Formats: sequence, C-alpha cells, structure tokens
Amino acid sequence: MKKIFLPLCFVAAMASMQSCKMKNTASAVQGDANSKVYVAPGKYDEYYNFVSGGFNGQVSVYGLPSGRLLKLIPVFSVFPENGYGYSEETKAMLNTTNGQIPWDDQHHLELSQTNGEQDGRWLFANANNTPRVARIDLSTFKTVEILQMPNSAGNHSSPFITENTEYVVAGTRFSVPLGTEDVPISSFKQNFHSTASFISVDKTSGNMALAFQMVLPGMNLDLSHAGKGPSHDWFFFSSYNTEQAYTLLEVNASQKDKDYIIAVNWKKAEEYAKAGKGKKVPAEYAHNTFDESKQLASSVIEHEVLLLDPKDCPDMIYMIPCPKSPHGCDLDPTGEYIVGSGKLAALIPVFSFSKMIKAIGDKQFEGDFQGIPIIKYEAALYGEVQKPGLGPLHTEFDGKGNAYTSMFLSSEVVKWSLKDLKVLDRAPTYYSVGHLMIPGGDTRKPGGKYLVAYNKITKDRFLPTGPELAQSAQLYDISGDKMQLLLDFPTIGEPHYAQALPASLIQGKQVKFYDINKNGNEFVTMGEKKANVVRKGNRVDVYMTAIRSHLVPDNIEGVFVGDDVYFHVTNLEQDWDIPHGFAIKNNPNAELLVMPGETVTLKFSPQKQGIYPFYCTDFCSALHQEMSGYLRVSPKGSNTPLKFGTGVVADTSAQK
Repeated sequence: MKKIFLPLCFVAAMASMQSCKMKNTASAVQGDANSKVYVAPGKYDEYYNFVSGGFNGQVSVYGLPSGRLLKLIPVFSVFPENGYGYSEETKAMLNTTNGQIPWDDQHHLELSQTNGEQDGRWLFANANNTPRVARIDLSTFKTVEILQMPNSAGNHSSPFITENTEYVVAGTRFSVPLGTEDVPISSFKQNFHSTASFISVDKTSGNMALAFQMVLPGMNLDLSHAGKGPSHDWFFFSSYNTEQAYTLLEVNASQKDKDYIIAVNWKKAEEYAKAGKGKKVPAEYAHNTFDESKQLASSVIEHEVLLLDPKDCPDMIYMIPCPKSPHGCDLDPTGEYIVGSGKLAALIPVFSFSKMIKAIGDKQFEGDFQGIPIIKYEAALYGEVQKPGLGPLHTEFDGKGNAYTSMFLSSEVVKWSLKDLKVLDRAPTYYSVGHLMIPGGDTRKPGGKYLVAYNKITKDRFLPTGPELAQSAQLYDISGDKMQLLLDFPTIGEPHYAQALPASLIQGKQVKFYDINKNGNEFVTMGEKKANVVRKGNRVDVYMTAIRSHLVPDNIEGVFVGDDVYFHVTNLEQDWDIPHGFAIKNNPNAELLVMPGETVTLKFSPQKQGIYPFYCTDFCSALHQEMSGYLRVSPKGSNTPLKFGTGVVADTSAQK
C-alpha cells in the first residue's frame, strides 16, 4: 500500500479542490472580458485555432478570440455531412492494412514550420488507435495525405515536427512485439518494443515518406518536441512505464521515482541511415494520398521499413531521468530549456540542453537502460520549479521569458519564470485542465496574447445535456502580468492538444473554388450537353451536372434492382461558397457535398423496385427545393429501356 500512497493522495486532492472551486466560478471573469472577445458582425477573428477531436477522429477549427466554430475537417473518421469516406473519391483515404477503418482517436496537431516559425502551409494530425499521421492542406482545409505507421501501437506521441518540417516524428504509446510472432504477454521485457518513426516531408509538395524507425526498449512514449536553435539536431520524448509493466499500469507503472526524457540526435540518426547502419525489414503499411488535380484518393501498400537499433548506432540516443511518469516534454523558444512534466510529481524539472551536451561529453552517466546511456539527473538539470501545483501536464511559452503549465489535479494554469523558476501567477480552470495552447507557443516565435485551456470536466459551466456534458475550452488574456479568464466555449469531441496561428498567415491563401477547366477527374461532365447515362453490364454511370437550380439529368429510367449506379456529380458553379449537395432516397451510405468546379461520385445499389427521388442537400438558391429529380428502378430482367433527360415532358395521352 505504501507504494501507491502518492497517486491516491493526488486523486483525493483533486476531488477536494474541485469541490471548493465549483462554488466560486461566477466571480472568475472580470467585467471587461466581453469587450476583449467580441468580434463584431462582419469582422474576422485574429487567429485560426485548430483543435484535436479526440474520440470523434476529426479536427475542429475555431476563431479566436470569439470561440466561434468555423469548420469541422474530416480526417480519420467517416463524415456523412460531406461524404468523406463514403464518396468513391475519398474512400481510399481511410484504407489501412486492416481494411478501411471508419473511425480513429485523434489526439495531437502540429502546424508546419520554417526556421522554427509557423508558415501556414500544412497541419499534421495523428491517429492514436490505428497508428497514422495525416497532412491537411491549409489552402483548402482538406485532408490530402494519410500515412500508416508499422511496428507501432497507440500513435500518441505524434505528430511533432522539426523546426524546418524536415521530419514529422511519431512515437508509440503501447509497446508491442515487432513483426507478427506469437509471444506471451508475460514476455514483455524480452519481446516488446516501442518505436520512434521519422517521416520525411517534401519541402515543396509536403508529401510524406517513412524515412526510418528507431527501435527502443519496451515502455510508453507520451509526448515529444523537437529542439530549436542550438538544439536543432535533437528530438525529445517523454516516457513512462519504464517499469515495463503489462498489467494494472495504474499501480505497476508508478513504482519508480523517475522515468525518462529520451533525447534523440536525429541528425546523427539520419547519417546512420544514409551510411547503411539500419536494417531493412518487411513491414506492410498503407500510404493514402488525395490528388487534388484528379480529385481522387489512392492507396498504396508499402512493404519495407528501415530500422535503426541504438546498439548499432552509438551516440544517437540518451536518457535523462525525470520525475514522475512525465507527460509533457516541451522546449522553450530559445531551444535551451527542456521542461518535463511528471503527472505524479510535486515539482517541474527544467533541463539545460547545453548542460546535457556537456554531460554527454564528460560521460556523466548513471548506468544504462537496456543499453541506452542514462545521463545523471543533476548533470543535465537547470533547476526545479518548486510547489507549482498538482499534476503538471503540459507547458507552453509566451516569448517573454515565461512558461505556463497546466495542472490537472489542482485545476489551474501556473505561470512561472524561466530565468529563476519562480511561480508568478495562478489562474483556476473549470475543471481538470489537460493540454493548453498559446498561439505559436511551441515555436521560436510565440504570440504572447492568448492562452487556451482544454478541460476534461465542465460541470456547471454550460446547460446540462444528459449524462455527457459539452467538452470545454477556456480563453485567457496573458498579455499582462496576471492571467485573465475571458471566455468559456464548448468544443467538439474531446480536445487534447491544439495549435493556433495568426489568420493573416492563411486567410489570403484560401481556395475559393476549383477551376473547372483544370478538373482532371475521370468522370467530369464539362457542361450540361455532356450529361449522359451509360450502362456496362450491371454498372450504370450517371454523368450529372449541378447548377442553380437544377440537376442534369433529372429523370432516369432503365435501372434495375441489383445494379450498381454511380452518380458522378460535377458542380458547374464558378463562384465562392456555392457548393451543391446530392442525396438519393434510401441510400445506405451518405450524401455528397460538391464544391464549385469539383466532381464527386456517390454509389447507389437499389435493392427494391420503385421511384427514388434525388435532390440537392445544400441550400443554394431561392429555388433550392426545386433542385431535384427521379430515378426509376425496375425489376431485374425487365425490358425497361435506358433513357434520361431534363426538361422533357412526355406525351401522356396514350398512357393509362
């Protein structure tokens, strides 16, 4: 019992502090807060805030300071609102070596950088459940690439990037055996490994490729960040469960006073990879890309990966002891200070990069962890923030010499000085803050105006909605000496990490519509006169156009029960914000949203004869309701001729 006393004390402290704070929430917001978050009608927010969706698998976009929801970007889960994962053009985006996976758990985000500053090109997102990394194009707010991670389970420690986006880095949460060998769970120490994957990013196109993986001892990697400036060549991971437990981790992975920050010299790893020090091993993983010129996703299965083993690559990886079960692993804007945040620690250790390098040079080690040298704690330590609060998780920086750490158990954000490690201010959160975000707070150039706390519990903050309450974000003004709570706003899914950047970086780069003359989709219909219906066996291709306010064709006959009907809908509009929708009665998958100049395909396989109305689902004009048509499905084997048209009125005088 003695060994688990500290965690239980923390849980008790959390319950006690929350019960006290809930009584005093009404006075938390000062009187001038409304004016600081008010964005007048017709005016724009200062920042785009990209927020992880957690268990909904998507990325949500909010404006700051208003907290207004602007968009939900489908990434790792099917999205009936616009047909993502349902349309023939996007199905391949969710392909894996285990087939099409329609859901994932999206935890962390990272904006692309140049020289350690946000450049507004791409947003990277991780999938925690079926390990993958996605790239989102910030000119279209579309997911354009998803790369699966082999030899990985629980892709939590990702997708963090080097300061010129040379690599996106992904670490495993759950250690697993490499390959497919059948081994007992009890052989964890002998057969289970964690890995760190380094994904190269093309500087121009953004295309990703799995450059190499590092094999690490069996443990859990949690979060990570790249070095900056003097520490540019290094990458740092937090870890827990260095006890190598495989059951009841709540107790068994909390035995040691310290786990480790893992310091990786990725430049040296790159050199080892080029020198042939790695081992190419079989590994199947999917690489999915969306070709915006063809408006079509494709999936390729890769078959090999390069593994680097620390025992074959000396001076590549080191470990720094860090109390206790660290979650956050954050580097300040100068690249000198490495902040570890132990979930069960009563202090915040701050390590010095220059001291770490000296310790390595002087061989100030205290043994090794399965062959990886362990640097002496004091040799790398810059200092400790004493009594910061309970349950430190994650730290960001304001660019003015200050750090801000989320305290999960004591439900607060704590501001402290990097210079003397003194606590400067505390602000309560409501409640149990996980991650926090300062725009650019993990870059060389943070914005020191706002901080957003992403909270796990929201009791009494919003109107009740049954057993599950809305997820919560809280916006703070950090421009002065004291933090000021400005705004609560609900979020979608369970927000974990988030990133924000000035709207000016991407606002003027937005694609407003697709040039239909450059539409390379195989099934594009270039004008109403090209509309057609073609049968090949039991496949029927409908080449359809949409424009305000009709579909061509809007009457189709000669389709039979059991046919596979492909509606290839081309939106002929060439104007901003004029999408058209398409849906047909009883279709068991989804609808489509077709952007101006785009072609998207919906498959429909009717199982019963009858008349099936179809229609535009996105309100587009005063005559939107009239934008509809009919599909006639006849019994299989009948002699109903194939015919179609729009605006054709039949002579009914001879009909009954």
